[in-house]
Amino acid sequence: MKRLTTLLLAIALHLTAFAQGWPADYEGVMLQGFYWDSFSETPWTKLEAQADEIASYFQLVWIPQSGWCNSDYNQMGYTPVYYFNQKSSFGSEAQLRSMIAAYREKGTGFIADVVVNHRNNMGANGSWVDYPAETYNGQTYQMLPSDICNNDDGGATSSWASQHGLSLSSNDDTGEDWSGCRDLDHQSTNVQNCIKAYLKFLIEDIGYTGFRYDMVKGFWASFIADYNTYAKPAFSVGEYWDSTEKIRQWVDYTRGYVSDTPTSAAFDFQFRYRVRDAINNRDWRWLGWDQKPLSAEDSYKQYAVTFVENHDTEHRSNGAEQDPIRSDTLAANAYLLAMPGTPCIFYKHWRDCKYAIKQMILARRLAGITNTSASQEKYSAANYYAKATTGKNATLLCVVGNTPNSYNAGSSQYTEILSGKGYRYLLNRGANVVWMDVPDGTYEGPLMVKLTAISNLSGAKIVYTLDGSTPTAESAQMTSGSTLNIESSCTLTAGILSNGNVQGIQSRKYNIFEPHDITIYVHSDITWSSMTFYVWDNNDTQLNGNWPGKRMTRTIAVEGERWYYQTLRLTSPDQYLNLVVSNTSGNRQTVDITGIRSDRYFRITGDKDESKFVVEDKTKDIETGIDETHHPKSIIQGSLFDLSGRKIVSTKKKKGIIIEKGRKVAYK
Repeated sequence: MKRLTTLLLAIALHLTAFAQGWPADYEGVMLQGFYWDSFSETPWTKLEAQADEIASYFQLVWIPQSGWCNSDYNQMGYTPVYYFNQKSSFGSEAQLRSMIAAYREKGTGFIADVVVNHRNNMGANGSWVDYPAETYNGQTYQMLPSDICNNDDGGATSSWASQHGLSLSSNDDTGEDWSGCRDLDHQSTNVQNCIKAYLKFLIEDIGYTGFRYDMVKGFWASFIADYNTYAKPAFSVGEYWDSTEKIRQWVDYTRGYVSDTPTSAAFDFQFRYRVRDAINNRDWRWLGWDQKPLSAEDSYKQYAVTFVENHDTEHRSNGAEQDPIRSDTLAANAYLLAMPGTPCIFYKHWRDCKYAIKQMILARRLAGITNTSASQEKYSAANYYAKATTGKNATLLCVVGNTPNSYNAGSSQYTEILSGKGYRYLLNRGANVVWMDVPDGTYEGPLMVKLTAISNLSGAKIVYTLDGSTPTAESAQMTSGSTLNIESSCTLTAGILSNGNVQGIQSRKYNIFEPHDITIYVHSDITWSSMTFYVWDNNDTQLNGNWPGKRMTRTIAVEGERWYYQTLRLTSPDQYLNLVVSNTSGNRQTVDITGIRSDRYFRITGDKDESKFVVEDKTKDIETGIDETHHPKSIIQGSLFDLSGRKIVSTKKKKGIIIEKGRKVAYK
């Protein structure tokens, strides 16, 4: 009996954990990884190529609906047709899976844009109400005309159906109507079963971490509770475009059946409106006026996903102005990242203001601000607004406005760590930490990094190391406000030294880029009449000429297999290479292989993604597959190559990993 009670308790706790729509005390920051019609800038391949950088700053990335919309023309995904066919205008299913896996390795999850309020029809023979039959895990899922709300499109759909001998559901829509597609009847058991299977597929098969539900005003919030309880996303956020009161009510209505807690967060539209109005009216008092955003309410800030711009509010290239913030992008993001709630950064802002936003995120982390942190208004005037948020480690004071320097924070209480057009960040001196004014990253040349001690300790000094080791009282010292000249790649680690103790340690990893060669190796599990490399970089510069590129002739034996290879040069820190392997005629080819920045080993499998051959990255397997270790005097004679495929003439003083008779060998 005791064992059964323990088991039931464990199950209840498990369900309760998943019933939480958004975790409390959450420190993560989310990136909206797209903008309207961003097909060429944010396809899955290009987002994957940025994994190292993006995953260092964001714990969640929200991407567009990734299923096929029954058209090869550019589609944002908001008129979905297929659920289980994950081909979209942003990439293939294989590319989607690869991107999600690459970020997961770095601890960052993806938020799926889930569009289930409505569904587009296939349109065969002019039909309004036909849907594909999709088979997944041996079960076929297909919606029917009877799964469409009776009053869809104000009755127009019902009239069309009657004229063609068809019937819709007897149920009216439980929310707002949208004429762009057929509105689904979520009271239908068939609709529920299709959506539940789809959502579980996204989580358990594709690898998404959570959901962003589109247009949740279109159906009852109780269905969100049902879907989330079934699919168990770690994160859920709904797009409920309305007042704080109505958003709060919607969050309440998503409460689960087991834990009686909300199963979804919501986007904090009133937060966005206050920032927009402050900026566009040039009156920063708007930040403190009603309506209060969801993130300002103690009982609901956990469920507030804050933002200042998105794909529906931005100024679009097609001339539709929408509802954009017209200026002060830096100030808007500074305020966003200093407040409670979970901030969601718009991709265009990240792209255009990356350096500053990195610093803002690092400042948020330094203070330990979470989605449930407490904040307090310090000053409100037309020209500037000041608010302090107390995190787990320190209090971050954010001042934004036309003249943020006009605010006197008091040097005895705060130290300024960051500033720019329209904003200032100050940290309370009791934090006793070190601030470095250059974020982690790769840079083209030497850096000047200023270190600031935020401390109220007597005689505090800064101690630091450049090799990543923990600084001690015996480490190199410098005074607060001094700069270090970083001339080569290093990990700068610094702390506050006072009374022989070191505390408040912070680190930055700096890579100083130098042009260098990388080698791409390719092996095929199937026979190719020839092997041609078509290579281009992220600036679309062709490195092997026009398609299909350059025929490869050089090979090397690695672990008993023949690998074709080519050595190319990287010339800038943000450059990466992309590759398609084909035969000479170009009628047999691989999928695009993107984001190559170092020596890589790719194996062409016999599997296909539609008409193109799938490629596996075997670099980790090759680099860890060292057969043995030799000392120079015990070298086995024969052809020797380095990992770039270059023949080694002399092994004198040679150290490291080399290829010897097709085996990888470490020389000491």
